[in-house]
Amino acid sequence: MKIPRRLFAGGLLTAAALAAAGAAQAQNALDNIMKSKTLKIAIPTDYPPYGFVGTDMAPQGLDIDAAKLIASRMGVKLELVPVTSANRIPYLQTKKADLVISTLGKNAEREKVIDFSSAYAPFFQGVFAKKTMPVKDFKDLVGKSVAVTRGAMEDQELNKAAPPGVDYRRFEDNNATVAAYVAGQTQVIAMSGAVAAEMIRKNPQINTEFKLLLKDSPCFVGIAKGEDALKAKVNEIIAAAKKDGTLDKLSKQWLGKPAGDLPV
Repeated sequence: MKIPRRLFAGGLLTAAALAAAGAAQAQNALDNIMKSKTLKIAIPTDYPPYGFVGTDMAPQGLDIDAAKLIASRMGVKLELVPVTSANRIPYLQTKKADLVISTLGKNAEREKVIDFSSAYAPFFQGVFAKKTMPVKDFKDLVGKSVAVTRGAMEDQELNKAAPPGVDYRRFEDNNATVAAYVAGQTQVIAMSGAVAAEMIRKNPQINTEFKLLLKDSPCFVGIAKGEDALKAKVNEIIAAAKKDGTLDKLSKQWLGKPAGDLPV
């Protein structure tokens, strides 16, 4: 059946109008946040020191402080939305949250469904030892006993970086690795920054600090696809916080090392 030119043209105009309306609607998150004066941010509560529930039953951690930073610099009220690793991206896609700040790493698969800000915090594997122990290079580990979880990323990375002569003490899980180091059975420990920071927080008497970086996989803020204005605003805040030292301060507080040179 031949479609009348008038109806065909009208259909094109309607489709174009709908597309434009959809594009406009997709770009309204920042406007809605500023009008409502409320920013909903998905955060973890089960992964210290990035996010956990404190003794006062309130969420705390590096990700919570990053969320507070962004809301404060936007001049809006912060609404924390606890999520798990499994539902954090769906919460963003279904608008239950405006942003996700939950130890979110960036990869090609995730970039198909959400956008990412510049990095705001490190997520890393490293080498830790007592503050009084001089460890400035991997060669300084030669002859020292190092606790490490068998087959973990830090086990693999340390094998690549360290010269022969390191006395590896391998344990079957993180709990056993941490317990051995805290008990003084080894001089050094190789561990993810998150696990090490929690170990140090719970055991201040071990007087331990970050020594060497094994691998860095930074954290990014998750943003819904198409929300370019909101993404630009978040990146502006992160850039300013990086420049004035706030990101380094937060990372030092929760992870024991400055944020350093994070990717944009």
